[in-house]
Parts: sequence; structure tokens; C-alpha cells
Amino acid sequence: MRISEKLALMERIGSELQTRFSFAEIDIFLAEFDVETTPISINSKRLYAKNALRGHSDETILQIARELELAQGTSAIADATPPRNWQGTSLFRLFISHISRDKVKATRLKECLAPYGIAGFVAHEDIHPTLEWQEEVMRGLNTMDAMVAIHTAGFSQSTFTQQEVGFALGRGAKIISFEMGEQPTGFISRHQSLPRRSRTAEDIAKEINDLLLADSRTQEKLRATKPAKTDFDDDIPF
Repeated sequence: MRISEKLALMERIGSELQTRFSFAEIDIFLAEFDVETTPISINSKRLYAKNALRGHSDETILQIARELELAQGTSAIADATPPRNWQGTSLFRLFISHISRDKVKATRLKECLAPYGIAGFVAHEDIHPTLEWQEEVMRGLNTMDAMVAIHTAGFSQSTFTQQEVGFALGRGAKIISFEMGEQPTGFISRHQSLPRRSRTAEDIAKEINDLLLADSRTQEKLRATKPAKTDFDDDIPF
């Protein structure tokens, strides 16, 4: 969700709580969503509620909006619904853009990123068979914290991967170009890419983690994640 959309939704929530509840009732209501209120010297329930919502995740804001029946007519509600494998997670969300024939490489990288508290999204692995493929991809793009693009041979010729990268650029999201047989093209070619060389997936995952921690757009979210534990199968190539 864009910052402007989030602020607008917080304004609607604050206005709705102001008309429905007293200050004490707002405290009780927001506590159900793990939102703590802080006493401030102001006699406006709307501003009081908005102040309490500062710094909370998109998911929390959207959950409150749904409870207050403010979802109708708000495009951000649908846009910020994560794909199935990201629902309920507090981990860092990394969209892994790749061409279909290299899904094994993308999955391998996803597994190696897991110990760093990074939940990768690999379209050809994470989309449930009964869910519409394109819709889940859009959910991933809308709710990702950053993107890594695996530039294998043919990446620049894929309509889907180029659209994914363009979407990330439009959102102003952090994009890491992982050069694995093909150099980045277009707008992202001006940024230094991450070369494969002879490094393993574990090595690349560590560097991706370091790059995300060094970027002001992603470091705070990544530091807040809880590292997972993953066993690697070293027989898998790459």
C-alpha cells in the first residue's frame, strides 16, 4: 500500500472511531488489534486514534478498516491482500522474479534466504493450484518489501518478468538484480548487479541479506523479522 493510501485510510479510521466511540472505548477497540494508545494533549478522538496507528503495518490498518466496514471502495484493501504463502507472516517479503524454466534456481534461493527471516515468493511454487495465477502474482507484487530479479538467459525477453520489474520500479521498491547468465537491461541496468561468479546459493543469499540491511527502504523491516531455521539439501545444484 502506498504511503498516501495508508494515510488516507488512517484518516477514515480515525473519523469513524470518533463518531462511534468514546476515548475509553477507542482504547479497548484498538487493543484488540494489539495497537497501544498513548495519552496526548489533544481533545480530538480522530487525531488520538490516528496517533495510535502510526508505525503499524499495512495488514493491521487494513484489518481495522475491514472491522469498521470501510473496505468498500478502497482499492488499497484488495491491493494489500498478500498471496497465500505470505498471509500471517511477519517475515520480510521478497518477490523472486524469474522465468518459468528456472523455477528450481528460484526455489533454491528462496530456501537459502529463509534463515535470514526472508520469506521468498516464487510464483511457480507458491501459488495454490486452485487460485488464479495472475491474481496471486499481483498480490505478491503489491505486498512485497523488495524484489530480487534472477537474470538468467531469456529474462529480458519474458513479458511477465519485465512487467514485474516495471511494477516494482513504479512502486519505488528495492530491486536487487542477480546476474546469472544475462545482464540487466532497461531502467535497472544503471544499478550495479549482483554477479553469480562461482558462489553457491547460500553465498548469494547472504549478500542479498546484507544489501537489504544496508538500504534505508528495507533495513528496518528486515531487522524486525524473526529468523527461521531451514535445512539445506547440498545435493541440489546452485
